[in-house]
Amino acid sequence: MASGFEILGMHRHKEHRVDFMDWAPGARYCALVGDFNGWSPTENAAREGHFGHDDYGYWFIILEDKLREGEKPDELYFQQYNYVDDYDKGDSGVTIEEVFKKANDEYWEPGEDRFIKNRFELPAKLYERLFGPNGPQTIEELGEIPDAETRYKAWKELHKDDPPSNLPPFDVIDNGKEYDIFNIVADPAWQEKFRAKKPPLPYWIETRKGRKAWLKKYTPAIPHGSKYRVYFNTPDGPLERVPAWATFVQPDAEGKQAYAIHWEPPPEFTYKWKNIAPKVPKSLRIYECHVGISGSEPKISSFSDFTEKVLPHVKEAGYNAIQFIGIVEHKDYFTVGYRATNLFAVSSRYGTPEDFKRLVDEAHGLGLLVLLDIVHSYSAADEMVGLSRFDGSNDCYFHSGKRGYHKHWGTRMFKYGDLDVLHFLLSNLNWWISEYKIDGFQFHSLASMLYTHNGFASFTGDLEEYCNQYVDKDALMFLILANEILHALHPNIITIAEDATFYPGLCEPTSQGGLGFDYYVNLSASEMWSSLLESTPDHEWSMSKIISTLLGNRHYADKMLIYAENHNQSISGGRSLAEILLRQGPHSKELLLRGSSLHKMIKLITFTVGGRGYLNFMGNEFGHPKRIEFPMPSNNFSFSLANRCWDLLENEGVYRDLFCFDKDLMKLDENERVLSRGLPNIHHVNDANMVISYIRGPLLFIFNFHPTDSYERYCVGVDEAGEYQVILNTDERKYGGQGFIYEEQYLQRTISRRVDGLRYCIEVPLPSRTAQVYKLSRILRI
Repeated sequence: MASGFEILGMHRHKEHRVDFMDWAPGARYCALVGDFNGWSPTENAAREGHFGHDDYGYWFIILEDKLREGEKPDELYFQQYNYVDDYDKGDSGVTIEEVFKKANDEYWEPGEDRFIKNRFELPAKLYERLFGPNGPQTIEELGEIPDAETRYKAWKELHKDDPPSNLPPFDVIDNGKEYDIFNIVADPAWQEKFRAKKPPLPYWIETRKGRKAWLKKYTPAIPHGSKYRVYFNTPDGPLERVPAWATFVQPDAEGKQAYAIHWEPPPEFTYKWKNIAPKVPKSLRIYECHVGISGSEPKISSFSDFTEKVLPHVKEAGYNAIQFIGIVEHKDYFTVGYRATNLFAVSSRYGTPEDFKRLVDEAHGLGLLVLLDIVHSYSAADEMVGLSRFDGSNDCYFHSGKRGYHKHWGTRMFKYGDLDVLHFLLSNLNWWISEYKIDGFQFHSLASMLYTHNGFASFTGDLEEYCNQYVDKDALMFLILANEILHALHPNIITIAEDATFYPGLCEPTSQGGLGFDYYVNLSASEMWSSLLESTPDHEWSMSKIISTLLGNRHYADKMLIYAENHNQSISGGRSLAEILLRQGPHSKELLLRGSSLHKMIKLITFTVGGRGYLNFMGNEFGHPKRIEFPMPSNNFSFSLANRCWDLLENEGVYRDLFCFDKDLMKLDENERVLSRGLPNIHHVNDANMVISYIRGPLLFIFNFHPTDSYERYCVGVDEAGEYQVILNTDERKYGGQGFIYEEQYLQRTISRRVDGLRYCIEVPLPSRTAQVYKLSRILRI
């Protein structure tokens, strides 16, 4: 169910040929067209009958390699070649006759190959044994046949004086019961010898010839790098499509038609994996990336650029995982990759499949997990390069009618109840792991697939909203199957759900009726911060609302991943937090100080109050000052905002200060295991003073969001008596702060007074718009 990529699509067969297979139940004729056959729709077509087309809509085409001039066909019809593994094995000049003779001399014992050479001798001997040398020739002459026991006893009496033989020593046991007459016993020593004998596969494999012999005798039916499409004849006429299982595709560019590219590089040019994937950490610090905009120059960056320039930065920043968006092939660059057209292909605009393998391998070498943002909730509506009307019908991969289209985006909605569609999507997930060693997936926009209204409805949290007629039960079954199969095949895989509706049981095990995801993304936190900064004055911020939003669904808080700001805010016409906070004005110094202070506090509280994971979009770790705008007709296809300003980190200033703070924030989790600890005990939320305090393990977090009020000795409760040491302070000068708390104030001792429902308290200095992290450094027993 999840390994269709092993036979569907284009595959090199060992018997000097290429096999192609695809699913198009609405087609009446199928052929491959490309530059390798002059784009002829008749030269490489599926055979008639079941050898080329089955009853389920699968088409099968064989492309035979062509003999070179002067070469003779192989002596063996089933001659095989090693194309990749041990590709020079079999080119030593040893003939097939010599291999067979070697097998006869070394493997077969005397007499064992007797019936192989004389295939009619065995039935003739059996017949003679039953009926004698002059046995009956007709049924009438046959007469009555004695029972097995009588015949066996007669045979034993006849052959009691025969000399020893090398044939297997079998005998029949009889314990006086009728059903025992067919029980056969053999010599235990001979049985053990027979079972220990392995099949003669090494001799069979030795008959294979190598890549050199293949290249000498044949020219490939479809050379590496060939352009091709699949041609269908349908009730509505002929059409050409990019194959659904194509692994490398060139989508429409500069008015040219899309085509697939046959990717079969020689073994010496295929990427050789060097590193193994790191172990899954207890807490995830995910760096979200888009390869195309990862460079500083106004152009589309490549996999190689990302590997050489961005990966070292991610490692330095302290993250332990990277998550890619826009990797799967998509026709329109401005869609960010969310309108995927070819689910098995990496985007050719960034490089080749080998380039992406190198990127993943280098990331693993740096200790980074590699996650992929996968879009199975909908698909692009493009027909030539996508799956829409793939075989001429409107319901091949998608629902027909209105349900087949997203109500607001116009994308196509998969038909999850169809077994072949399930096979396609589940195989796609397994493909990315098997081929590119991906460590996990974030399933994009689950609300679009879980509900027939595509998630565009008001949700109050009432259970009825998740169990009514608008829920797509087939989509639920697909997600359960996806998680069950992925975790069975790849126990260390990570699956993340992006669902704005918080579907019940999202992260519960499938064995308990849940969907089986490992984590879910809290999207409301980033929306809250954006809303507060855009439309709410600083002094009107509600501390209670901040805490309730950051905690999300408390029942699944330990499964939560959280953003301070996500990429959609910057991409979908909005602004990043830094673009809002660090704007210039007549009081630019005060504005920068306010912006820098709030930026650090927002990052710190979002990072430490949530679940077991944190996400950051590329560039936001240092407060990237510009939004993202992909080239499109509305901006005259400009790349000016489709990049990242890495040069800001080269100079002293607010951006380097923010990056320094973000690095120390990641180190805080690495050293103190903040995210992997239990949920925080939020014991102090004061809306009047705008102060929040909570405890997580031995760490005490205190935030003062008040825009003007500072407190010299602010009292908060603690549950352990002892000494508390500041280990992170947002107001330090190295982070661009003012340094209002002196170093001698970093150590505070508890007071035996009940505060916030806890037995002890400490009094701390708390400047406005600052936050501190205290660690219990010494326990005092009272």
